[in-house]
Amino acid sequence: MKPMTDSHAVAATPWWKGAVIYQIYPRSFADSNGDGIGDLNGITAHLDHVASLAADAIWLSPFFTSPMTDFGYDVADYRDVDPIFGSLADFDALIARAHALGLRVIIDQVYSHTSDQHEWFRASRASRTNDKADWYVWADAKADGSPPSNWQSVFGGPAWTWDARRQQYYLHNFLKDQPQLNGHNPAVQDALLATARFWLDRGVDGFRLDAINFAMHNPGLTDNPPAPATNRARTRPFDFQLKLHNQGHADIPLFLERLRALLDDHGGCFTVAEVGGDESDREMKLFTAGETRLNSAYSFAFLYADRLTPEMIVDAVAAWPDTPGLGWPSWAFENHDAPRALSRWASPDQADAFARMKMLLLLSLRGNIFLYQGEELGLTQVDIPFADLLDPEAIANWPMTLSRDGARTPMPWIGDAPDLGFGSGAAKPWLPFGPDHRALAVDVQEADANSLLHWTRTVIAARTAHPALRHGSLQVVHSDDALIAFERAGEGERLVCVVNLGAAPRDWPAGLATDGVPILVANGANTTVLPAFAGLVLRR
Repeated sequence: MKPMTDSHAVAATPWWKGAVIYQIYPRSFADSNGDGIGDLNGITAHLDHVASLAADAIWLSPFFTSPMTDFGYDVADYRDVDPIFGSLADFDALIARAHALGLRVIIDQVYSHTSDQHEWFRASRASRTNDKADWYVWADAKADGSPPSNWQSVFGGPAWTWDARRQQYYLHNFLKDQPQLNGHNPAVQDALLATARFWLDRGVDGFRLDAINFAMHNPGLTDNPPAPATNRARTRPFDFQLKLHNQGHADIPLFLERLRALLDDHGGCFTVAEVGGDESDREMKLFTAGETRLNSAYSFAFLYADRLTPEMIVDAVAAWPDTPGLGWPSWAFENHDAPRALSRWASPDQADAFARMKMLLLLSLRGNIFLYQGEELGLTQVDIPFADLLDPEAIANWPMTLSRDGARTPMPWIGDAPDLGFGSGAAKPWLPFGPDHRALAVDVQEADANSLLHWTRTVIAARTAHPALRHGSLQVVHSDDALIAFERAGEGERLVCVVNLGAAPRDWPAGLATDGVPILVANGANTTVLPAFAGLVLRR
């Protein structure tokens, strides 16, 4: 357990810089009422587990009122809790318990779109003259009745849907049930800032801003140009365009500055942008530049990669040098939208060793570290048959994309319980467990001193104890087809991290000094040889 520090007493380094943030997907963490769906009280009852990891904060995926077409990212009421998750009183209790355990609480904010069931959209679609008529992106049809532009939806098909009430098309960059807010409208911005203030006043410690690069569009509705050919698979019409006009508008940073000013008034709050797409590197840096925008940006560098390589790591960290005015990175190997990393990067017989190496590597990087629930257990992707899929993206693009459902399966808490301790057993969990998840349950790993769960605690403790690991500089000193070595330095401390990403043993890199005291050793690494998937951190 970590004590909470008053934000006004913090010296040069804020609490969030280098923090370990544990992502909780509420539907799948713990079910307190036996309906098969996780909820806020279930989270509160299991926060001791997160605190035992010595994480700094939790990030809660959406729990707001929603028809759940996109499982909460289609928000129907920004300022209330969906009944399947509980109530505002339950959220207040969660905040109180988290803070008592030394955990800060970060929540999702979805500012680019709402549900079509939101009262704002119901009013907006009612006429072209009401006070919310311009709160969403509406446009007339072309002369031939076709959509106003060629923009395509992330989930497949045109990004425009005809609405008979207004005799116009409305924009939706995702599902047709997720109409696009008009982020250019000052009244919309004011309403979103009021929503942020509502949750800040309830005690939250920061926000993850979902798909924030979609918050504003080109009002001219200019067609996107075709994307040049690449060797990447194209599974959706969205992939055939350069998204120059439906996202990434130059005025987005001005709104982010308004949001940052509000957060600064509350002291010690943290903001991280989710920015995907072809222009993500440029947009992440733009959204986090200087001291008046967001604190950090959430990198997609590893989330969809089918292999983990030294070259990938070198490129990722090189994009975020320790340069004045440049934002601070955030890294994740897994989340609720991406297939589990172990299933992408390791064969089943390699999974145990690979998971230990992966945890050492992730927690040695410069930046904030996001751990996805179950990652500390080594959970694998669950293969869910098409007939049982719930994820609208996977259903639309089957079988070309791995199901997000397979990474959203319930947490296994008790290995010998019928529902693995996820709930009371009264109802079938909303998604199935993987066949190997029973053996990976929390209580099983608690009883094994050599488990990945205990190793995760060890690595987080080392990161907390060594300022060089938490927020020091990073310099790559060696990389080849299997090995990567980098130095972390800060506050008078210097560490070297050496990791073998390959399945064969490798000699210690030639020319790399071997002096130092080991503080972390994964899979038998030493300064002579690094076995398969081994890693070593030395203090010099």
